Amino acid sequence: MTAATARAGSPSDGASGVAPADQPRSGLVPTALALAAFLLAWKAIVVVGGYPPFILPPPESVFARLVTAWADGTIEPHALRTLVEVGLGFGAGASLALVVGYVLARSPLVERLVSPYIVAAQATPILALAPVLVLWFGAGLPSKIVICALIVFFPVAISTLVGIRSVDARLLELGRSLRATRRQVLLTLEIPAALPSIFGGLRVGVTLAVVGAIVGEWAGADQGLGVLVNLARGSLFDIPLLFATLTTIALLGVGLYLIVVLIERRLIGVR
Repeated sequence: MTAATARAGSPSDGASGVAPADQPRSGLVPTALALAAFLLAWKAIVVVGGYPPFILPPPESVFARLVTAWADGTIEPHALRTLVEVGLGFGAGASLALVVGYVLARSPLVERLVSPYIVAAQATPILALAPVLVLWFGAGLPSKIVICALIVFFPVAISTLVGIRSVDARLLELGRSLRATRRQVLLTLEIPAALPSIFGGLRVGVTLAVVGAIVGEWAGADQGLGVLVNLARGSLFDIPLLFATLTTIALLGVGLYLIVVLIERRLIGVR
């Protein structure tokens, strides 16, 4: 082995001396510490305040109920239903928003005509719209898809509009000078340059899709995590199950958000 080879394999290679594989691992430490601090604070509030389990159950009771509810099949069918609603609603809303956002960015006339209605729809609380949409589309899956799509649409459309308009005009001019077709400009210049902004909207949209699904289930449904929340706090009066369901909703949102982040890093790298 030569000296150069030995130096290349040295653990001290690099400015920080930390292997790339260790970097994600080191990033988990602050997250784990924050979670531990949150659970300790929760437990302290229960003990010091003397709250009964039907007001604020301790974290260990919620965790135990979460495990048993998944084991006996209480949560699983509701979680799968909500996941389907979120996936279809997010896909429909984000796809439509990407197209509309691009058209708004490239057509000032369309923006002036359409933007007031988009803003008005966004300003109307989805909680107020949900009963109307359930009345129109029924209490089944279609109404939940529409609700999720509506709540996802605005952030993705606006982020697409901002991203497309932020593309360097010199790049577009270069494409035109090279006689690139409209499709080539879109695929090789505009979309790659706008991806960071678009993924910012997708991050927000995927978490809002979970909110939309729960709101839709509250407005009328026979299955879903929103329905289970109502059952746990109502007829069942199982407060640990209520908190276990809320934990499942939170984990669902975090998981979907991380999927979007992973796709973003795969396409455009770490920012």
